[in-house]
Amino acid sequence: MSEKKYYFFSDVHLGFLDKQEEKSKERKLVSFLEGIRNDAEKIYIVGDLFDCWIEYRRAVPKGFYRTLAKLNEIVEQGIEVNFFSGNHDFWLNTYLRDDVGLKLYSDSLDTVIDGKRFFITHGDGLSKGDTGYKIIKKILRSPFNQFLYSLVHPDIGLWLAQGSSVKSRLHTDDKQRVEETYGSEKNNGAHGSSGMREFAAGKIGEGADYVVMGHIHKPQDIELTSNNRKGHYITLGDWIRNYTYGEYSNGSFEIKKYSKEN
Repeated sequence: MSEKKYYFFSDVHLGFLDKQEEKSKERKLVSFLEGIRNDAEKIYIVGDLFDCWIEYRRAVPKGFYRTLAKLNEIVEQGIEVNFFSGNHDFWLNTYLRDDVGLKLYSDSLDTVIDGKRFFITHGDGLSKGDTGYKIIKKILRSPFNQFLYSLVHPDIGLWLAQGSSVKSRLHTDDKQRVEETYGSEKNNGAHGSSGMREFAAGKIGEGADYVVMGHIHKPQDIELTSNNRKGHYITLGDWIRNYTYGEYSNGSFEIKKYSKEN
């Protein structure tokens, strides 16, 4: 019997690129999911699976059928799939939980895997100097504001979300983040990550062995020491250009690149 493994990935941003690129990306994601289902103990999707997801009580965004169907197959197989909301797909109702079968987390999870303590969260709102986004995050995640928005017809609500100035701002930030990650060797993708690193160090000082996040679109595994404790600060990269994921087994965490062409 093969050894069970724990898989982590984030920032797929389904719907971010043009139509042809999205088809290729989704085929690659579905192929990846099919490939890990035979030895996966649990799967963790650490935020921003979708580039825009607003879920109404009786309506969900069009598309992403292949991904959702594959995730449901995996759940029906008996594998736990954990979904963390990010800054692009936090507006959840019951569809992903009840129909697809995902375990939903709106913020973070503190859990033990094979005797090691993991703290898992998307990471948005932790960057230094991100005050504007933190304010927007509170407004958008307010239950009252979400209730008011739910009164808008889904066709209009989804159209507004996809074209709103708020989404444009977040979208621009993501494009800048990708450019800063790949387009500049000088900053090496470090934009906005210092607050996340400090947050991770704090969690390690409190007892975490691994702090796993997404958000900055950069794959990295950094060993930190805090309160005389050593631990790992991990960001998982993305599925826009990196196609990276984390794999934990036998006491070791490794960031890998999925390279199958589609």
